[in-house]
Amino acid sequence: MTKQTLFSSASLTAHLKKVLLGTVALAAICAVSAPLLAQESLLMEEIIVTAQKREQGQQDVGIAITAISGEQLRALGYTNAQEVTALAPGVSTIQPNGEANYSIGIRGVGNNDFVTNVESPVALYVDEVYISQMSGAGFLLFDIERVEILRGPQGTLFGRNATGGLVHYITKKPSQEFEGYGSLTYGRWNRIKFQGGVTAPVSDSLSMRVSVATHQGDGYIENREIPGSKLNNANELAGRIQLLFEFSENASLLLNARIGDQDIRTGFFEYVSAVFPDSTPTPGVPNSNLGGYEDTDGDVYAGDYDFQGKNDLKTRGFSATLNWDFGAARLTSITDYQTVDRDYIEDSDASPVDYFNFFLTTNTEQFSQELRLAGDRDGMKWVAGFYYMDLDVNDSNGIIGPYWDDVFPLFGLPPASELGVNAILNPYTTKTETWSVFGQLEFDLSDNLTAVGGFRWIEEDKTHEYRSIFVEFDPAATSALDPRTEEVFDGVDPYSGTRDDGNWSARIQLGYHPNDDLLLYASWNRGVKSGGFNAPIFPTAEFVTDELMNYGPEKLDAYEIGTKWDFADGKARLNLAAYYYDYKDYQAFTILVLDTFALNAQSKNKGFEAEFLANPVQGLDVLLGVAYTDAKVTEVPGVTIDVETPLGVVEAIVPGATLTPVQTPKWNYNGLVRYEVPMGGGSLALQADFQYRSKHFFNLLQTPASVENGYSIFNASATWFAPSENWSLRFFIKNLTDEEYLVQTFDLSGNIDNGGVFVGMIEQYYGRPRSYGVNVTYSF
Repeated sequence: MTKQTLFSSASLTAHLKKVLLGTVALAAICAVSAPLLAQESLLMEEIIVTAQKREQGQQDVGIAITAISGEQLRALGYTNAQEVTALAPGVSTIQPNGEANYSIGIRGVGNNDFVTNVESPVALYVDEVYISQMSGAGFLLFDIERVEILRGPQGTLFGRNATGGLVHYITKKPSQEFEGYGSLTYGRWNRIKFQGGVTAPVSDSLSMRVSVATHQGDGYIENREIPGSKLNNANELAGRIQLLFEFSENASLLLNARIGDQDIRTGFFEYVSAVFPDSTPTPGVPNSNLGGYEDTDGDVYAGDYDFQGKNDLKTRGFSATLNWDFGAARLTSITDYQTVDRDYIEDSDASPVDYFNFFLTTNTEQFSQELRLAGDRDGMKWVAGFYYMDLDVNDSNGIIGPYWDDVFPLFGLPPASELGVNAILNPYTTKTETWSVFGQLEFDLSDNLTAVGGFRWIEEDKTHEYRSIFVEFDPAATSALDPRTEEVFDGVDPYSGTRDDGNWSARIQLGYHPNDDLLLYASWNRGVKSGGFNAPIFPTAEFVTDELMNYGPEKLDAYEIGTKWDFADGKARLNLAAYYYDYKDYQAFTILVLDTFALNAQSKNKGFEAEFLANPVQGLDVLLGVAYTDAKVTEVPGVTIDVETPLGVVEAIVPGATLTPVQTPKWNYNGLVRYEVPMGGGSLALQADFQYRSKHFFNLLQTPASVENGYSIFNASATWFAPSENWSLRFFIKNLTDEEYLVQTFDLSGNIDNGGVFVGMIEQYYGRPRSYGVNVTYSF
């Protein structure tokens, strides 16, 4: 790429100047009257983290960490699991399938695949429990003690698929003190969100905490075909009950039961006509596959959908955490069982024509057990442990609709309707059993120099059973799980695959503390992500081979240097990190024809991050972040899919060239200014924040249909805190400039008239438009 492409020419430069000048101007205005203030800094507080399985100040850990406390989350107004990424440089939310599921991208490492047996390379943990399913990642954020975002491989102590890093949500725990809070929000589209939590002592040795959250309201996508049916509505409920048994000062048992339900009208895409093979949008050109349909109104939040999609999601979890300090060492046992059930279906052609609808289902059971021993003695700190997980995934995906009447003749078959077929169903099961042993030792080489070494050995067995069946799906059904579905014939031979992998991760680090306010560190980390299996939606005999169905583990050597520096008498902080990633068998995500695939390739990735926080005067907080990522994927297997048709040969090629990973902008900026001033006996906090992502792609092929040229999102709020400090009133606006930005695209651009087997369109999914609302929070 040229320099002009990387930086989006002078327009981007001018835009960033405006952003930075605006930030400086706001900070200067705030500073003028700041001497009148008496409020303490919100962002500069020292947060205790457990990134190394023990309590430490975040500035004392040689890992690039962004930590956010529960108090900060409430003050900043964050209420879902994705908003916290806005405060961390180089971190972004990935939505491969709309509001139905999420994953996190860190330093250009993320998962863009919506096939649900694929685990993300950025691990997600809640209370030290690994969440394997992206379907279960879009949970409501409520009653949180803190969030820790760890950038870079975390394979030694956390282990499971954390080559890119991890996000750890730690919930508020019970205590012997009676306390709690409630928070109610009303906003645009009649959205009502409530969350609350209460802790109460039951006896001298038993305490309980009950936490609930709900989010209800209308959708923001207009469906012109079904008046009054707004898509992407809110209909969520979550709850958590925790019991803490404190047997003595040294021994405790925490029991945790949690639920989450979501049932929303989702699956909308903005329709854009496009011509195969160069995937160039052709707005205004009628689509012959869809009866000449075209959508030219320019409204990306409205469409003509003949079918109302849904996402019906249920998550359940139960865990038991035992902590026992018996002097010489501390024992921790974490036992967890969780399930995810999901029924998802969408109007994939995004038109008033019943052409094709995509669906997927998830039925997952996960059991895990972790045992750890930790101790410290004579300047040496150590931890050792064992981890076991059994994961059963019973999923399916497929396509429903008369689409098959056009496709079947291309293969020399009668129209699908004559065969009694109107859908393809691909059921598959992926069973994973894995165990690992790990240990880490930290010891002082001198008063200022510390060394860390860690190692984990991982054994993993995985089996995969896959079928592709043409079926008769009842036209009245609205669920892929409808029992009236009847099998007709197998489209391809069933696939059965196994993997038996042994992998290791490791860590070596030096940390130098010249004084209490400065840490310099250098590290090498080896991260691994387990191998797996693909589950194509519309397979051909070329697809269902071991070459394309089975991919191996990826291995990462990550080299990082960094500094953490508190200065100006604790009123300013500057954290810097630079890294170089060298992948072997990188799991590259791409789309072939209608299918998503992970293919083993190679990759190099380098970049840096800078975080600056300041409390220059009382009441004023400033946060600025920048991240640069230069990631390249090389040696991608050259895969050509030839489909012989009466109209010629349709080819889908993954070139063996140098490419950019999906969802990897070169530049990521974020900033926040918060100013708190006394008012009415209490205080008023004014807040503005932004996030910028430069140009990035949604497909490894980097077609014109898969590009987002970059965007900025601005938010603002004003919060009044009562004199008693136990309640607050907040007004907020999100996406202040009403920016229209893409979070996902799928290229279905070929059509029957020109020899393709696609639909003649591009699916575009846009982020939320401007929203606003008011929040009242009370604590006691």
